[in-house]
Amino acid sequence: MQPLDGTDTRLLSAMAHDPRRTVVALAQKLGLSRNTVQARMAGLEKKHAFLSFERRINPASLGYPLMAFISVHVQQQKLGRLALELAVIPEILEGYGLTGSADLLLRVVARDAEDLFRINGKILACDGVDRTDTALAMGELIPFRIQPLLERGPVER
Repeated sequence: MQPLDGTDTRLLSAMAHDPRRTVVALAQKLGLSRNTVQARMAGLEKKHAFLSFERRINPASLGYPLMAFISVHVQQQKLGRLALELAVIPEILEGYGLTGSADLLLRVVARDAEDLFRINGKILACDGVDRTDTALAMGELIPFRIQPLLERGPVER
């Protein structure tokens, strides 16, 4: 990841504040030309500054109101193949490799407790999974945010 400058940070901050703002509106807000904003956005995309826009879709609106975090303990030599197998399960929204007692942390959604039991069974059936620990998400206390880091500005290396 290449470092961002102050203009990039201002642009990202404006986009985070109002993601539906057009390029022209961003240019007006920041006092930049439309071409500059478009070029900066293309550069930010090449720097992988943007996450997937599908993160803004609420799974509850699709009929999956229950969210859980599943810690997965795996056989290390099967981790690569296991990740591919887990990616086929549509209710797994994201997964992270971890240090510590568990090897993977999966964020999953389900229709209800019975559906979560079914999904957990699919995970346990994957070759290389030794066991799982499931924790229900009771409520989102701090939603995903980036604004505090944008306000701090880029960290120099």
